[in-house]
Amino acid sequence: MEEFTIIEGDSKGFETAVKAAMDKPIKHFEKELAAMRTGRATTSLVENIRVDCYGQMTPMRELATMATPDARLITIQPWDKSIIPDIEAAISSSDLGATPANDGNIIRIQLPQMSSARRDEMVKTLGKKTEECRVNVRNVRKDFHNFVREAEKKKTISEDFAKRIGDLLQKVTDQFVEKADQMHNKKETELRQV
Repeated sequence: MEEFTIIEGDSKGFETAVKAAMDKPIKHFEKELAAMRTGRATTSLVENIRVDCYGQMTPMRELATMATPDARLITIQPWDKSIIPDIEAAISSSDLGATPANDGNIIRIQLPQMSSARRDEMVKTLGKKTEECRVNVRNVRKDFHNFVREAEKKKTISEDFAKRIGDLLQKVTDQFVEKADQMHNKKETELRQV
């Protein structure tokens, strides 16, 4: 994280900077959650799978149109039909756990019903990802806390202001950890639905 300057009396600017920094791990967590498979089909499960075609690794979303016509089916329609085998190979080697089938124009991925063991495994993975997010939010707090201590030590801010923004920092941290927990609970509910 780059150096941050704390200005005496500017608690709004401090809060804005903290929220912007803490938003990064939350946004990353959101992307990870979108890629986690629940019982429902979603294009986010396949759009970032990298396909080895035209001599480079390209995300699926840049090669095809994707749709979810029903709850357990994903269709992929490549713009260039000659790369269908490349797309199938990429899907097969991904951790999606489904076998692609094609009719020469469209690739269909029928998602199997998730077993309870697989659901439990996904909930465990979710727990790890949630904890990583919490740790990253706390690391942002630690960095800003160090800026506050440094500014107080250099006497660029008063002891009272340092205490006030220290309390503000903890309040914002609690809000972001709570946000991560809410995202976790929502995803866990989705994972446990049969």
